[in-house]
Amino acid sequence: MTRNEAATHLLVELWDAAGLSDVRAVEDALTRAARESGATVLHSYMHPFGAEQGVSGVVVLAESHIAIHTWPERGYAAVDVFMCGACDPYRAVAVLREALAPGRVEIAEHRRGVAG
Repeated sequence: MTRNEAATHLLVELWDAAGLSDVRAVEDALTRAARESGATVLHSYMHPFGAEQGVSGVVVLAESHIAIHTWPERGYAAVDVFMCGACDPYRAVAVLREALAPGRVEIAEHRRGVAG
């Protein structure tokens, strides 16, 4: 991140991933991802939609947030990793790869608050 931007926002798509209906595993992956990125976890909230169904959740950070929505029936998860300061959001992606074992990962990077 450069001085003329506020934050980095990664839109991460995980395909053929595992454990996407396990609310504890998803929460653990997100909180570990935040900490490994150098972020400070303030609060987390996960909502399971039922046995073998998806999870939606957010980990609120002092440096912004990580959010997830999962579709276990499709092996798919959409993840937002939004961080400012000295955090490295790409380290969060590495943790998610290890924890959820996706077959394919797609990342779109957006620089937020860029001063023209």
